[in-house]
Amino acid sequence: MSKKKDSFVVNRIKSLGYAFKGAYLLITTEASIKVQFFIGVIMTIAGIYFNLTATEWCIQILVIALILAIEGVNTAIEEIANFIHPDHHPKIGLIKDIAAGAVFIVAIAAIIIGCIIYLPKIF
Repeated sequence: MSKKKDSFVVNRIKSLGYAFKGAYLLITTEASIKVQFFIGVIMTIAGIYFNLTATEWCIQILVIALILAIEGVNTAIEEIANFIHPDHHPKIGLIKDIAAGAVFIVAIAAIIIGCIIYLPKIF
C-alpha cells in the first residue's frame, strides 16, 4: 500500500516552514550571520533617519538580503564540507576559502553601495 502524497499547497506550506526554520537557525546560531543581521538593522535605522527614497530603500533591502543569503550559502557549504571531511584537507580548505571569498565580494559591493547612498546625505 502506497503512502498518500500531500497536496501541492500542503507541500508549499511545509517548504515555507523549513525555510523559516533555516533562517531562524542561521540568525540565532551563526556568529557571522548575527553580525551581518546587526549591521542590517543599523543600516535600516540609518535609512529611516536619512529618509531614503523608495529606490534607495529597494537597493538597501536587496543588498542586506543578498549579504544574509550569501552568508547562509557560505555556512551551508562549510557545514557540508565539515560533514564530508571533518579533518583538515587542502581541497576542503579551498572550497571554504572560495565560499568565504564570495561573501567578501558581496560585502565590498555592499560597502560601496552604502557609501554611494549615505555619503552625500552625511556630507
